Amino acid sequence: MPWRRTVLWSLVFCVVIAFGLVRADDEVDDPADDDSPAPPAAAVNDTSKEEQYFEIMRIFADTFEQVERNYVKEVDRRKLVEAAIRGMLDELDPYSNYIGPDDLQKFNTQIEGEFGGIGVQVALDPQTRRLTVTSPLAGTPAYKAGVRAGDTIMEINGKSTEKMTIDDAVKVLKGKIGDEVTIGVLHRGSANVEQLKMNRAIIHMPSVQGDTYKADDTWNFMLDPEKKIGYVRMTSGFGRNTAHELNDALTDLTGKGMKGLILDLRFNPGGLLNIATKVADLFLEEGKIVTTKGRNTDERPVFAVKSGTFSGFPMAILVNRYSASASEVVSAALQDHKRAVVIGERTWGKGSVQNVIELENGKSALKLTTQSYHRPSGKNIHRFPGAKESDEWGVLPDDGYLVQFSDDDLRKYFEYRQQRDVLSKEGPPKSEFTDKQLAKAVEYINGQLSGEKKPEPTAKADATKP
Repeated sequence: MPWRRTVLWSLVFCVVIAFGLVRADDEVDDPADDDSPAPPAAAVNDTSKEEQYFEIMRIFADTFEQVERNYVKEVDRRKLVEAAIRGMLDELDPYSNYIGPDDLQKFNTQIEGEFGGIGVQVALDPQTRRLTVTSPLAGTPAYKAGVRAGDTIMEINGKSTEKMTIDDAVKVLKGKIGDEVTIGVLHRGSANVEQLKMNRAIIHMPSVQGDTYKADDTWNFMLDPEKKIGYVRMTSGFGRNTAHELNDALTDLTGKGMKGLILDLRFNPGGLLNIATKVADLFLEEGKIVTTKGRNTDERPVFAVKSGTFSGFPMAILVNRYSASASEVVSAALQDHKRAVVIGERTWGKGSVQNVIELENGKSALKLTTQSYHRPSGKNIHRFPGAKESDEWGVLPDDGYLVQFSDDDLRKYFEYRQQRDVLSKEGPPKSEFTDKQLAKAVEYINGQLSGEKKPEPTAKADATKP
């Protein structure tokens, strides 16, 4: 049909404009005289490139039209276009991707660390297949209403949770702030379902945690009160609030006389680059933190500033094979400046930076790799396809501090960590599991403290770096 082809070519024209092939800000000159000089070679090449783009886009338009007209059953046009976008990005690298409208809210929640909800972490009980509360979050509507770890959620707003998936439950529990939610819970050891009413509120997911909860339901950041060894765990990524949360934790620790610090970045998948540089800057008084370089941008180094630095104490950083991106920026910077010893396993090896570009006026987004980053030593830590163990990538533990976990060790660690993360008045249960990587970090800090006297830890007057 002619109208369909017209629409498709309109789409092609829009794409061409988006690629900069037709420039609205180009000057329009008068028609050239016959004796005017021939166009420069660059102009000829540009014209050739534009023609090539049109030919390439013609393939897309023709294919789209054939599928629309002749495929065995009717297709969803949007799904076709989104599939084409995803296919195009798959040709680039594993980190560039399209974020559709259905996934954008989840993506923003991970970055912002906040959402409207009641504040519970849930899992499916393997035997009953019912939703079970693994832990409420401190200070949230659910916790205030009396929801506790181990409770079974039998109903949500009068609807049975039987055969309800976790995703289904999350969609119901999250929503507009202030709206009332009623859940029927079966407390552990009880035979009666209790109906608990609460109103949704802004739930803040902390990205900075300690080892266990204190009696007042806040995180305890002092691992060893006697030797004054601090412990800060960051596993959920670098979100917008991470640097502020870490600053608060460090201020609390220095106020209690901290003499050594363990920063746990195991399983940290990364996050915002500017937040990673702020985190590293909290521990460095000067020097280069990271350098980024893009195809269309000049090399851009980021330097530490002295104000707001926490210094004067030995420091160990824990990493493993799942520490990536922003967590590698921090560990590499502190390792290169000899501010901290890196302990654990070789990191993931992601040395690229993605920009999030809004599409459809913010309804969807494009996460596109636009830059690479280099550690202070100048090395790029990226693990390219086909890289060998003998190649240089990732952040390696310092000599003598490689402590590897087997798959069985990881399983036991997750079970151990899950028990310690439960918000409970009784505190975490006793466990026979020994975290070898953490134990190595404690050994290092103790060794430093037992050696020559170190200066007392201090925080500058301005503890919130720009």
